[in-house]
Amino acid sequence: MGLILQHRDLGGEGPPLVILHGMLGSSRNWQTVGRELASTNHVWALDARNHGQSPHAEPMDYPAMAADVIQWLDAQGLAKVTLMGHSMGGKTAMLLACRHPDRVDRLIVVDIAPKDYHWVGRRAEYDAMNALDLSAIKTRADAEKQLETTIDDWAMRKFITTNLERTAEGAWRWVINLPVLTSALGVLERTPLTTTDHYSGPTQFILGGKSPYVTSADHGVIQTHFPAARIDLLPEAGHNPHMDAREPFIKLVSSFLADS
Repeated sequence: MGLILQHRDLGGEGPPLVILHGMLGSSRNWQTVGRELASTNHVWALDARNHGQSPHAEPMDYPAMAADVIQWLDAQGLAKVTLMGHSMGGKTAMLLACRHPDRVDRLIVVDIAPKDYHWVGRRAEYDAMNALDLSAIKTRADAEKQLETTIDDWAMRKFITTNLERTAEGAWRWVINLPVLTSALGVLERTPLTTTDHYSGPTQFILGGKSPYVTSADHGVIQTHFPAARIDLLPEAGHNPHMDAREPFIKLVSSFLADS
């Protein structure tokens, strides 16, 4: 039984499109792209467990997150949808499509491959978040300043601090379930797919040309699990092609959705 996930209904009258965000993200990250895609589809963006406004709970793994999405689909009365997932959300989407192909009309995976990862940089980011002295900050800028000594990337510091919010008493707290995410990082790095997992429906992988997450060497394993996959590259984008190259990203997705 899954959790009751929070979501954003981004509008639209067409076929259902459900978006799953990446690690440390939330449905908020997909509002702009989602509303543009709502010109042809009815778009929802979900908050994964332990992220955004969704409940905090264990376990934090891909089978649990896929079960959450299935429960959400059932609650909305959606029998079959186009499923789009970015990074962690992409792994969830891949697993759901392979194990429940009857619920997925089309699959879109954004800058992640069905393989194991070992994110050295991500581990450093989690160390920095756990070391952050929340009692000593008055603004997000204070938090960013503390993170400077460990995290060089200005954009990543900004992204991480979007997960901070004020309590009613004026103190700062993490919106994400930081302890559970920290302990689950090793599990989330691994692919949830086994050699028997396949999805033969229409599939699109959209990759950032400047991202190290998926290389040409990974195309074979993608095709093994998703034999109908088309692989599209946005050369100037990094790991977040929906932000780095928004207009070309939307054109690629729209073309795939229109392809019968």
